[in-house]
Amino acid sequence: MKKSHIFILVVIAAAVGIIMSTMADASTYSTFTIARQQAAAGNPAKVHVVGTLPRDSDKRPVGLEYDPVVNPNYFAFTMVDTLHVAQRVVYRNPKPQDMDKSEQVVIVGAMKDGVFEADQILTKCPSKYVEKDLGKTGPPATAMNN
Repeated sequence: MKKSHIFILVVIAAAVGIIMSTMADASTYSTFTIARQQAAAGNPAKVHVVGTLPRDSDKRPVGLEYDPVVNPNYFAFTMVDTLHVAQRVVYRNPKPQDMDKSEQVVIVGAMKDGVFEADQILTKCPSKYVEKDLGKTGPPATAMNN
């Protein structure tokens, strides 16, 4: 075999290795029930759980626990997953900005001692566009008549 053929095979093998390693880390959305089952089975794998924050009658989230004076790296809250299962979540970092305004929350982590320990929190905030503004995106009516 020529050196160029060997080099190409090495490059292909490296590419396959990189693709396989990134696919092994990819996960699908899960639920708190599945996270509990994994923890009970001794599986430490992290899961992505999507859900919402419970809200009061004024649409404010309830159950948020964050006091930056006492501990700026402790944020706890209750989240409800897509199957309507409520779970206490602990995030050992500062509270994410706009958490109160989020429509949907995705957390990455695992169950530990009956609490979901989140490593990451991703929030989906309300759109900055409101329905009444959608019709105003075109040119002014006077510019179209010219």
